[in-house]
Amino acid sequence: MLKSGMIIAERYEILGKIGTGGMADVYKAKDHKLNRFVAVKVLKAEFREDTTFIRKFRSEAQAAAGLTHPNIVNVFDVGDDEGLYYIVMELIEGITLKDYISKKGKLSVKEATSIAIQVSMGLETAHSHGIVHRDVKPQNIIISTDGKVKVTDFGIARAASSNTISSNVMGSVHYSSPEQVRGGYSDEKSDIYSLGITLYEMVTGKVPFDGDTTVAIAIKHLQEEMVPPSVYTPELPYSLEQIIYKCTQKSVDRRYNKMEDVIADLKHSLIDPQGDFVKLTSVDNDAKTVIISDEELGTIKHTPKQKLRAEVEELEKEVYADDFEDGDEEEEEEYRRKKERRERQKRRKKRGPGRGVTIAALILGAVLLIGIVVVVIKSTGLLEKKEPAADGQQQMQEENSDKMVEVPDLTGKTEAEAKELANSLHIGVQMIGEEASNQEKGRISSQDIPAGTEVQEYSTLKYYISKGAQEVTIPDINGKTGIEAQKLLEDLGLQVEIQKEYSDLDEEGYILVDPGYAYSVSPESGATAKSGDKVTLVISRGLDYGEGVEVEIPGVVGMTEDDAITALGKFLLIDIQQQQSADVAAGGVISQTPEPGSYGDPDTTSITLIVSSGNQPPSDTKTTTGAQGATGASDGTQTTADSAQTSQVTDEAVQQATAAGEVWKCTQGLNTPDGYNGGPARLELIQYVGGVPKASVISEGTPLQFPYQLDITGVPGVAEGTLYLSEEVQGSYQNIGEYSITFEKAE
Repeated sequence: MLKSGMIIAERYEILGKIGTGGMADVYKAKDHKLNRFVAVKVLKAEFREDTTFIRKFRSEAQAAAGLTHPNIVNVFDVGDDEGLYYIVMELIEGITLKDYISKKGKLSVKEATSIAIQVSMGLETAHSHGIVHRDVKPQNIIISTDGKVKVTDFGIARAASSNTISSNVMGSVHYSSPEQVRGGYSDEKSDIYSLGITLYEMVTGKVPFDGDTTVAIAIKHLQEEMVPPSVYTPELPYSLEQIIYKCTQKSVDRRYNKMEDVIADLKHSLIDPQGDFVKLTSVDNDAKTVIISDEELGTIKHTPKQKLRAEVEELEKEVYADDFEDGDEEEEEEYRRKKERRERQKRRKKRGPGRGVTIAALILGAVLLIGIVVVVIKSTGLLEKKEPAADGQQQMQEENSDKMVEVPDLTGKTEAEAKELANSLHIGVQMIGEEASNQEKGRISSQDIPAGTEVQEYSTLKYYISKGAQEVTIPDINGKTGIEAQKLLEDLGLQVEIQKEYSDLDEEGYILVDPGYAYSVSPESGATAKSGDKVTLVISRGLDYGEGVEVEIPGVVGMTEDDAITALGKFLLIDIQQQQSADVAAGGVISQTPEPGSYGDPDTTSITLIVSSGNQPPSDTKTTTGAQGATGASDGTQTTADSAQTSQVTDEAVQQATAAGEVWKCTQGLNTPDGYNGGPARLELIQYVGGVPKASVISEGTPLQFPYQLDITGVPGVAEGTLYLSEEVQGSYQNIGEYSITFEKAE
């Protein structure tokens, strides 16, 4: 810690400490060269020996120093002085947006919109210079005393060492985008998501996702829909709510493309508050459902669940006590008379007759008491004989709070019917939005967990309400591959049936459409259909060489899966299987069977493609293109495994891999987190296995000494994870920060 009066770089005089963060301390200083007050951010001691971190710290700070904008806290200087690494910034006298929201409860629509526009303009400038903030939140937005809004701490979030990680590197989990929570690649659209969460908090006074643990909050960012902000602020204009929705889409592709578009819509909302000008792209059914395994969900919900169980047991005790109080009054009167007689007998005896008599009296009293209690309980009907369960285990299952139930199909039902059905299965239901559908308007159009999936009792099933079928125009598919055409049609909400047919020939005997490319669509391009309607997409198989004629099988190793399917357009039977690979990028073809250059009948030869799943273990799904009907050589149908299926890795699988000698360890060090007061702490790890989050508690209930050395085992084959730190405050754990960590296979 620097002391007042110290001089840095023979120029900056330290006047006093004004703040601290996970990686640096901030001091007010005077720049004697230019005679002005500045803020000096000095790197903490624990980072000064990490050359990799210092290099990144310098490069990011230098990049941020190139930003000059009224809505950005300007960086004036970057350097080091005898081992002190520092950044000199503009000194802003004012208040953070977080404190401002806390003071006002929530902001007016105009004020919130104005602040959001200014923040967006600062971020737009940064993005145009190739700088992504990665930690946009109210704590990093300052409102100066003259009312200007400035964004601070640009670029620092990227300077994370692989050995010692700051708890603030990833930003607050309340504002992190789904891709940041997963530990994946983040870009400008991650800033747009965080801005949307910040705007939500400004107009409602609340963050959309909160919970008892950081893992619980992270999971909500991934798979839960936010409560509409208009629920908390009924006067919220429609256009501003739609802007918030578009900024905070879980799918990156459905958010705004750039900050410039956000600014345009924010300004438009001031002119036309109730306008319907914000265009949300159609819901991607493949991205709507994110399922976490029941075992993992139980782990994440462990603490709240125990509290709930304790509350239920306490309530049951109260009910039983009430039942006893409502028993037969005559029995109670008899009990009181006997008790009074015993008390009178005790008072008449000045001295006890001996231990044996006393014990006998106690036994007699206990027998009488038990008899009376039994009579009272009988009067309440609690001891009536019940018929045994049909399977002999029904009662045991009812007492098991971890009972699994099968998710019902709510599609086509009214909300009242859905609630009645779900309640009978002990499942909660929640409406999370509306969508265009071929279901009748007002009925349930889709649900987030597929029917037939087994979930824990009392899980929540979320559903969409149909807005009725919306008319769409069948697009032009000419020149598109079969894969491209299929995706184009599905994006319009149409159900696509694939057929493969040989192409007709032109006058000179050449095929009209190359193999693997879209041949035709029915209804034809330009026709009108309704969302949810079925359309038939015909994909060309190229030239028909005749029945039984074998053709050369092309080589597709090294291609992407989509390109490989297009190249094999002539063949009907294509089987796609996944395999984990550290050498081939996800989606790339690793190998094929039969080998390239061999020959086979396009109608009957089965081709197997092994496709890389990257560093993640492969899912259980596969894509198959199979022959259709008895026509054999003339057509075929391509089907895709249900996108809602997800890979679930069990502890048994991890144990088997560990037993086989495959152990993945993390031995990194954690620096002192900002705000930790030395109380009982909890460390929780979340890793993504085949796209499914797997959570585990590393440490709980004991204070941690920092720097803290990790020695933990992760999921075999998964190289990354996020470690969440919470501290117990007044009986509940509060989020302190999070660390992005890496695992390596132990030799």
